[in-house]
Amino acid sequence: MSIRHFIQEIEKGLRAPVYFLYSEESYLLKEASFMVSGAIPEAERSFGLSVYDLDGIDERPSLDQVIDSVNTLPFMGGRRTVILENVQELGKKEMEGLERYIADPAPSSVLVLLHRGKPKAQFTGLTKKVKAIPLDMREQDIPSWIRERARQKGLVLTDEALDYLIGLIGPDVGLISSELEKFILIGKNPINKDDIVDIVSGGNDYSVFDLVDAVKDRDAGRVFRIAKALQESADSYSLLGAINWHYSRLSQRDKGKRGYYDRVFGLLHEADLRIKTSGGTFPMEYLLIRLLRI
Repeated sequence: MSIRHFIQEIEKGLRAPVYFLYSEESYLLKEASFMVSGAIPEAERSFGLSVYDLDGIDERPSLDQVIDSVNTLPFMGGRRTVILENVQELGKKEMEGLERYIADPAPSSVLVLLHRGKPKAQFTGLTKKVKAIPLDMREQDIPSWIRERARQKGLVLTDEALDYLIGLIGPDVGLISSELEKFILIGKNPINKDDIVDIVSGGNDYSVFDLVDAVKDRDAGRVFRIAKALQESADSYSLLGAINWHYSRLSQRDKGKRGYYDRVFGLLHEADLRIKTSGGTFPMEYLLIRLLRI
């Protein structure tokens, strides 16, 4: 399971009474919280949504306060939503109170528990009684995540726009999320590739699509000219992610070239390790040289 499965739960209306979401990435937990909030009509959020954080800078809420909130009848019908962040901070007695609630949850509410890191042993029994979902962000989950985030911002992206966005930025969900904020200013739906080219690339005439096409054409001069332009607006790791995404899409279409793509992904993996250990532009340049030779 992954964040895509949680998005599917949101699309169904979060029907389970209690959700337990966990991830090593704090960003993904915060994204899940935003998604839950965004799924509630704006006019209903002030009285239908409560968010508590057990590790926030404000006064720490008591579990009794949280349970009272989730047991409160929703205003004028509907459903009440309560989000509790950093549940890994719960003490033993608080866990007992939470388990009592889970045994008899409020029928008109949904409680969303967010746990940072791998669940501790004390949560083992609890996760078997609720809808537990690990929030991993796999590469194949990124399009679903983008569409959901865009939908909650009132945006619709065409397939071409979606492919272009991921192909240029790569699987960096933080950067993609910030780009979506810019698209609101376009003021139209659906949004296509031509609408976002200048916004995403900052006016750059090249994209990772051009780079991969140049590699396929074995045009070394064009490859390094494009790479230099792209590296002016993106770091090597983001660029590598975008290249990996583009080759992944190509490999799905070119089923008869498995050997070629196996070598490509082997080189991408080596480049990933080099960038993580040494940084700089050399690992990317070395990758492009080797891609031109296969």
